[in-house]
Amino acid sequence: MASTRTPDPDSGWLSDEELAEVRRRLPILYVEAVPVRLDGVGVVTEVGALLRVNPAGSITRTLVSGRVMYGETLRDALYRHLEKDLGPMAFPQLPASPVPFSVAEYFPFPSPTRFDDDRQHAVSLAFVVPVTGTCDPRQDALELTWLTPEEAASDRVSNEMEGGRGALLRTALASVGVLP
Repeated sequence: MASTRTPDPDSGWLSDEELAEVRRRLPILYVEAVPVRLDGVGVVTEVGALLRVNPAGSITRTLVSGRVMYGETLRDALYRHLEKDLGPMAFPQLPASPVPFSVAEYFPFPSPTRFDDDRQHAVSLAFVVPVTGTCDPRQDALELTWLTPEEAASDRVSNEMEGGRGALLRTALASVGVLP
């Protein structure tokens, strides 16, 4: 007989101590999103990059990013983090079948990938997501900067991004045909 029990809505949350322990033992699944604006025929005209202060106190650029909770679909996790980072009026346009443009592996030690995260080993599914509304960054983001695709792919912006996300951003732009 199927269970009619309602899942605990807080079952995906870990205490700080539990999360630290899990990060020491297991890769954590994340979603990342590159917010974009499109013209009338679907060509990317602007790319959003968040400006934030990292735990070390440096100002860096980053992408929309966050963990996938236990029992949460990738689609729901992606939408939740877009709304959390860009505000409730961003109106992200998720496709009917979201497919990542890349899978990034982050390591807390030197690795064969371009990506690093001092806290953990993480696997991130990365998506390009059009947004049509007004973005009002929340949480730890100071601002959302809209850049042309050329600016977003520049060495200057890439060097401002943490954890190798400049390379991920360039891959995103190539996946939508605005970079060779």
